[in-house]
Amino acid sequence: MNADALLTPAVRAALGLASPGGRRARLSTLIFHRVLPAPDPLLPGDPDAATFRWQMRTLARHFNVLPLGEAVQRLREGSLPPRAACVTFDDGYADNLTIAAPILRELGLPATFFIATGYLDGGRMFNDTLIELARRLPGERCDLSALGLGSHPLASAADRHKLVGVLVSHFKYLPPETRLQAAEALAASFGVTLPDDLMMSSAQLRELRALGMEIGGHTDSHPILARQDLAAAEQEIRLGKARLEEILGESPRLFAYPNGRKGKDYTEEHVALARSCGFDAAVSTNYGAASADSDPYQLPRFTPWDKTPGRFALRLLRNLYH
Repeated sequence: MNADALLTPAVRAALGLASPGGRRARLSTLIFHRVLPAPDPLLPGDPDAATFRWQMRTLARHFNVLPLGEAVQRLREGSLPPRAACVTFDDGYADNLTIAAPILRELGLPATFFIATGYLDGGRMFNDTLIELARRLPGERCDLSALGLGSHPLASAADRHKLVGVLVSHFKYLPPETRLQAAEALAASFGVTLPDDLMMSSAQLRELRALGMEIGGHTDSHPILARQDLAAAEQEIRLGKARLEEILGESPRLFAYPNGRKGKDYTEEHVALARSCGFDAAVSTNYGAASADSDPYQLPRFTPWDKTPGRFALRLLRNLYH
């Protein structure tokens, strides 16, 4: 028996103590963005299909996995089961349908997908433009002196991954109306052709919903809300919601703040906006687990980075005590 298998009884017992259900329950909510067909050195934070499968098997073994909407309601009512958990995805990548959804269905697990509607049907987020640019740049070096970013080697995948970090850090907090245009212009200046099928189409989103998966709002163009004036932030939230209603024929009840860190990416004003726009609850990326005392419009989530089932289960346990 391996070490991960030996951890199972102890971890399960500890999880039961940390989240006993009912009024004392705690809700663990996991965040994913993509599930890749194979490991990608430029996307080390995203699991491949094999990794995601054992992550979900571990989650199913130790937790009672619920749709987020149901979990939020039961958290309010004090009726959550012990070891309650939810699986969520942000942004709307096509591999959510083609790779993640079949694994979730194979294991009988629900999930909630938060969609930035402006990138459906052939769009591409600014960070993906930069990642795919770094992947495709020709030659052994890249001169970014015009941006004040110097010159960078391209000899290895590690070099290109480091370049991604430099580029994303430079572009991330530009105004959303100029950020994507600037990233696209940079790619064009190098003559690089980029993929246009990273995100779901409207038809694929309807297919995902037809599989029984929950769909939530994530704005239209994924701006950092705290860097917009309040009227623009409200327009983004409402437009994303309206476009989902048009595509799906139903109103999304859940919302995820882009980037999701309290104080840096959203404020109490945006919490009030999510409520006034008609959402029942909203999720952040603030670490931890939700309790009956948690603000339903600032529910915490976390990303599981661990590389083995045992460490993954232990992180789930640590998150409950955070």
